Amino acid sequence: MPPKTVRSSRAPEPSYARDTLSVFTNQENRSIVTAIGLFAVGVAFLHSSWSEILLPA
Repeated sequence: MPPKTVRSSRAPEPSYARDTLSVFTNQENRSIVTAIGLFAVGVAFLHSSWSEILLPA
């Protein structure tokens, strides 16, 4: 006799990673995510040796 299968009527528990990704890719948050990304790129540029390009000669 085969074992009985248990069927659950509950939806699977939400994943923290999936929820976070959906927040970042949401159309309403696109401008905020873009601004934070550009700020991070600017800080990384100013912290690197490439920022010497901005110094007057």
